[in-house]
Amino acid sequence: MDTLNFIYVVAALLIFVSIMTSTLSARLGVPLLLLFLAVGMLAGEEGVMGIQFADYNLANFMGQAALACILLDGGLRTSLQSFRVGLKPAVTLASWGVLATVMVLGVFATWLLDVDWRLGVLMAAIVGSTDAAAVFSLLRNGGVKLNDRVQATLEIESGANDPLAILLVTAMIALNLDPASQGIGDIALMLISQIGIGLISGLIAGWGLSRLLPKVYLAEGMYAILILSAGLAVFGATNMLGGSGFLAVYLAGVVIGNTKVRATEHVLRVMDSFAWLSQAGLFVVLGLLVKPSSILEVWHYSLLIFLFLLFVARPFAVASSLLPFRFGWRETGFISWVGLRGAVPITLAIIPVTMQVPGADLAFNITFGVVILSLLAQGTTIPMMSRLFRVWVPTDHEPKAEHEIWVGDQANITLYEFEVKAGAFAIGRHPQSISSKVNSNEISVFAVVRNERLLTVNDETILKMGDVVWYAIRGDHAANIAKIFNNTATQYQKNSEFYGDWLLSPHALIADLPFYNVATRTLNNSRLGRLPPVASALDVFTVAPTVTGLSGIDDELINRLTEAQNLTVEEYMLSQFNTEPVKGDEIRLNDSWSLIVRDVDSKGRIRGIGLKNLNRDK
Repeated sequence: MDTLNFIYVVAALLIFVSIMTSTLSARLGVPLLLLFLAVGMLAGEEGVMGIQFADYNLANFMGQAALACILLDGGLRTSLQSFRVGLKPAVTLASWGVLATVMVLGVFATWLLDVDWRLGVLMAAIVGSTDAAAVFSLLRNGGVKLNDRVQATLEIESGANDPLAILLVTAMIALNLDPASQGIGDIALMLISQIGIGLISGLIAGWGLSRLLPKVYLAEGMYAILILSAGLAVFGATNMLGGSGFLAVYLAGVVIGNTKVRATEHVLRVMDSFAWLSQAGLFVVLGLLVKPSSILEVWHYSLLIFLFLLFVARPFAVASSLLPFRFGWRETGFISWVGLRGAVPITLAIIPVTMQVPGADLAFNITFGVVILSLLAQGTTIPMMSRLFRVWVPTDHEPKAEHEIWVGDQANITLYEFEVKAGAFAIGRHPQSISSKVNSNEISVFAVVRNERLLTVNDETILKMGDVVWYAIRGDHAANIAKIFNNTATQYQKNSEFYGDWLLSPHALIADLPFYNVATRTLNNSRLGRLPPVASALDVFTVAPTVTGLSGIDDELINRLTEAQNLTVEEYMLSQFNTEPVKGDEIRLNDSWSLIVRDVDSKGRIRGIGLKNLNRDK
């Protein structure tokens, strides 16, 4: 009994310490998953607690269960709208991208380690796929908002690339143990069954559960347990049928999450805790499993393989995968950089060890080193690289928080939280009369909190800096209300630096824009040796709060505008895009001027366009 209680105490303390380290993650700029690993390694055989743990079978069992939970949670939070812009490139990355990475990296690993090519390709297959736990965690909690195309592509890829990676690892294990047991036909059949059965079972299970939820009335916390248990059942059953359980549980989560019913809100709240517990437990166990001295013995191999993966194999795979979709070089570069490795490679590296594949210990230790380097080098630099590659977008039009309250099986009220920032337009205004552009029937004050106390709202109540207001809002007004509560000067500065000083209607004709007329007159006058009148420069756009000048008007700009003079601004931009537009997409008119998408609706239609003078930033 004492031994059992000791296990309880140690396991609980490890999880407790791991969660408490989350408060240090943001301050230190270190990915939280890496801190979980560090806690496990410090408690392990060569750490301060000296816990001896070498049960690879138990670690594999826990790893697969945790990954299934993480993928289920990721699917629940994946909007079908992201499939519109990211499905095709993500599927290509999850198939050809993984295969290309394994082929290129396999050749390098075989040469570097001077091992049999089967072991070299096995090692490449283990680290060939990106990790859903790392991608979901770092992209959604990394403090930066990526454009929808990049975010969707990375998230869907990480959730869909496991089947091929598992297939390649399984095939290479068989080739290492018995080279005559696997042929090309066997591998192709395994791939078809993994993807086909996983796809069908995931969609069927998701559809069935989405229909079941509205008909079951449970305590709020029970819905998540129901979905989690069903998800694990789908995961296990799909694996037994020869399909990809990871793909099935992810797709089931996507179908359920996009079915808006009373139960889904409860599921999302509790599943977030389950996912974090799974990540913490998984990385702590993996940290216990490894010996730091073993990693240090092969650290130079891990470093060289990681650098080759980061700068050669992953860029080649991404560039060749995204070529048919004509992604911009900035987006391709960022997606290449964020090929995060995490729990999946380590979990896959455990399988050869349990099956006693020759050289499996070497592969496991090198894989662990690659994962640590990936989390350190890639995970800590996501915000910086998103700005370097210009794939981020401003995030000042969002409420502080939101919660859904369901008043019927198909009826809900959404509560939004807003905080009055310094310099906000909301200061000095009554909370109910916050905006004349929103009908009073569509917005209602739910609560006002001042100095952490509930404030009684009457006719004389006015908002002060620091107040927190909760609104019940009908319709799509949350973004407009957020503008009123945010610092207007900071908000304008951030938007103008990114989108430019001018806001254009997507329905305006190129030929009707004053910019076109002024530019044409400027070019004609310059040819005649005359300067344009000052009034013309001031009439560029009536919505411009300041005039940044008309430098950069040249033949290239005039030719572009003349060819498109009968098109609307939206039609012109769509003619230049090779993919569906997303917020932040840019069309360069010349070296001095560009058009930038400011807003896109749920159907992919452009709703706002910015005109930016690039010389302003110089």
